[in-house]
Parts: sequence; structure tokens; C-alpha cells
Amino acid sequence: MKRLWTIMIKELYHIWRDPRTLALILALPGMLLILLGYGISGENLNTSLAVVDFSKTNASREFVERFTASQDFDLRYIAENESELQDLIDHDQVDVGMIIPEDFGRKLNAQQQATVQILVDGSMNPTDSLTVQLKLSAISQMASQDILMTWLKRSGTGFSLSLPLVDNVRTLYNPHGDQRLYMIPGLIPILLQVQALLLSALAIVREREQGTMEQLIVTPIKPWELMLGKIIPYLLVSIINLFLLLGLGKLLFGVTVAGNYWDLIGLSLIFIIGSLGMGVLISNISQSQMQAIYIAVFVVLIPAIILSGMLFTRENMPALTYWYSELLPVTHYLNITRGIIVRGATAQSLMGSSTIPLIILSVVYFVASVLVFRKRI
Repeated sequence: MKRLWTIMIKELYHIWRDPRTLALILALPGMLLILLGYGISGENLNTSLAVVDFSKTNASREFVERFTASQDFDLRYIAENESELQDLIDHDQVDVGMIIPEDFGRKLNAQQQATVQILVDGSMNPTDSLTVQLKLSAISQMASQDILMTWLKRSGTGFSLSLPLVDNVRTLYNPHGDQRLYMIPGLIPILLQVQALLLSALAIVREREQGTMEQLIVTPIKPWELMLGKIIPYLLVSIINLFLLLGLGKLLFGVTVAGNYWDLIGLSLIFIIGSLGMGVLISNISQSQMQAIYIAVFVVLIPAIILSGMLFTRENMPALTYWYSELLPVTHYLNITRGIIVRGATAQSLMGSSTIPLIILSVVYFVASVLVFRKRI
């Protein structure tokens, strides 16, 4: 225990003697959570809209107001003709253009079908384009249903008319579709992974580059004591950042932990240990700090961001990428954070899907870092 304590004090001293680096270690994850939490909302709101209203009737104005009543569309321009509308789309000033024909109001008053042309900028992200089209279609269909009901009431047949099917859809856990409630629990694992991996990936290789590895070699310390002594100081730093990120998530984004707080803390400790063990393993097999950073970034961090399920669903991934992501602790920890924070799940309910794989990976990476380490230069 004394030897382990000595290594821990040494590593803590390395962290403490550089206050600027320590400040960055503690501040950057919180800053990134704020930046990405506000920036990556996942919501498609205030899509810019321009309208050419040749009808200029109450019916046409009410139709346009249906699209601008919520935050889905933002009416930026009233164009005079189709050519001006096309120029607005060509110059990327609006994403959606609407052309209401001159006979729009007259046809509706005569209970005839009216046609509205809607132009969508297809050069935007295909997912955003599809979302915009679905919103346009949904709003247009609701307007059409309301107009149809009005026609039926005028004819005296719509007073007792009701739709043949009524669906009762209830959304659990996130009924308002708040994207931040989905993104923040996903960002926390990624930020902790980046910090823990990069800090520990430089631990052993820094000793080798600075020439202090010889001092460790001549000491009677055991490999597992050295690895644990390297990991524990960064474990403490990561735990501090975990509480900081959870606090910022609640304070700024209103994201609270729906499940058991201690389940989340306990499983977070396991995840951080696994990430630190992975970082030390990378440090052991690297000959320089630059090599360690490259391995950490390209082998772990980039796949962790893309393949973990934070941005894209994993169910449709090819087998190779799916099983590669299974080897990343962050994949299972992300399921845990979303499960406990959003759904109020317990560690037991996540046992088979996430908890056990996370524990196994964390133990494997720590043991591997001990086995790979050799007390030689």
C-alpha cells in the first residue's frame, strides 16, 4: 500500500504543479458540454420560409399562418413572383418556398380543390430535408382536414361526423420530445471518455520520454501497483468532472437524473476505470506521446463518437462496425446514462445489455495494461 501511495502522490504532484493544465482539465469538459449542448440540439426549428401569395385573401393568409404558428417555420420574405422566390432559394436565403395561386381563395369558397406549390432546398442535409418535408406535409394535411370539416358543416352533414379511427399515442420518458434530454446524457460519456483516455494515454510514455522510467524500474513496485497508482489520480479528476457535468446539465439544460443517483455514480466509476485502463494500455504500447495521441484519437475516440450510438443508431450498422463498437466501454456507458437519467432505469435492469459488458471491458482493459507493462525501457 505504501508503494501504491507513493506512485499516487507522484502522479498527483505532476497534475498539481501545473495549475493552468489543471484548470483546463477541470474547465474544458464543462465548456464543451455547454457549447455542444446548445449547438447540437438535433431539432429542426425556424426553417426559413418565403411565400408568393398571388391570392391575397383571408384563406391564403390563414394557410400561411398555420406554418408560422409554431417554431417550425420562420417567414423571412414575401416575394412578389416565382422568379424572386427562386432567387432566394438559389442564394441560400431561404430553405422553403411556397407559391399560393391566385384562385386559391375562390376555389376553397366554392368547395373546390386548390393546389399550393411548395419548393424545398434539396441541397441541405438529407435528414433535415426529409424532416422539413414531413412537417410541411403534416401541417398541410391538418389544414386540409379542417377545411373539409368546414365544408361538411356548411352542407349540414358534418355536425355528427367523426373520424373512423382514433389513435391514442403516449410518449414515455420524454413526452415533449426535448432533444437536450437525449443529447446531454450522450455527451457526458463522450466528454469523460476523451478526458480520461487522453490523460492516461500519456502517463507511461511521458515517463519514458522524460527519462524517469529508470527510477521506476529499480523500485520494488509491482506492475499492478504502478498502473493503479497512475490511474487513481486521474480517476479523482474524472469524478470531479462527472459531478460538474451533471450539475451543468441540470442547471443549464434542466436535465435531472430520473433514476438512482448512486447507480449512476457506481457505474460511472467502472466506466472511468475502464477508460483509464485503456489509456494506460495505449501508453504502454506507444513509444512517444505523439504516437499515443494518434492511437487514442483514431482507434478509440473517433469511433467512440461515431459508432457509440450518440449520433447514429447502432441497429443498422454493418456487423464489423457494430461489433467494433461493442468493444468500446463508452458504447455501454452511453446506454447506461440514457437509461438511468432519462428512463429512470436501474443497474439491475441494465445488467445484461450494458452493466455486465461494461464491467467485463473495464476489467479486461485494466488487466491488459498490467500484463503489457514490462519494467524495462
